[in-house]
Amino acid sequence: MKKFLLSAVLGLAACGAWAERADSNKPTEIAYDTLDVDDVTQTKTLTGNVVLTRGTLVMHAEKAVVTADPEGYQSVTLTAAPGKLATFRQKRDGGPDLWVEGQAERIDYSERNELVKLFAKAQIRQLEGGALSNEIDSEFISYDSRKEVFIVRNDPSGVNKPGKGRGKLIIAPRKPAAAGAAPAGQP
Repeated sequence: MKKFLLSAVLGLAACGAWAERADSNKPTEIAYDTLDVDDVTQTKTLTGNVVLTRGTLVMHAEKAVVTADPEGYQSVTLTAAPGKLATFRQKRDGGPDLWVEGQAERIDYSERNELVKLFAKAQIRQLEGGALSNEIDSEFISYDSRKEVFIVRNDPSGVNKPGKGRGKLIIAPRKPAAAGAAPAGQP
C-alpha cells in the first residue's frame, strides 16, 4: 500500500523537471496516526501528522486523501491543520544543491493530468546552494508539468478577483561571469 500511495503523491512535488529522477526508484516511508481504507470508493485517508518520505522528497500534512479513478489514475489532496500549511521539499536534478519547496493550506495533485494545485497561502520556491533563485507567492498556484505552464491567481478559487490582493514573483539575478572571463562571443 505504501507503494500505491507514493505513486499518487510523488508527482505532487515532481513538477516536471523539478524532481530528482532517482527518487522514483527509492523506497517510500509514510508515517501517520490513522489510516482508513475504502476499497469500494478506492479512497485512502491518512490523518495525524502525515509525513511521506521517498528519496529526497519529504511531504508534511495533517491529512492526505488518495483516490483512484476507474482507469487507475491516482489523485491526492494534502490538507494542513488549522493555522498550519501542508509542505513539500525535494531535490532537483541539474546540480548538487538544487531544491524545490512549496507550501499551502491545501495541495492537490492529479496523476492523470500531471497537474499540481496549491490553494490558500500558496508558495513555491526554488533554491540553489541554499539561496533563493525563484519564488512565487499567491493565493492559488497551478502547475501543469506536461505543458510547463504556471497559472497564478489572487484567490484560492483559481480566479483573479479585483481587490483580493496581489501576488509576488521573485527572480534572483544570475551569477555574474567569473573575473577575467571574456563576454560571450568574444575571445
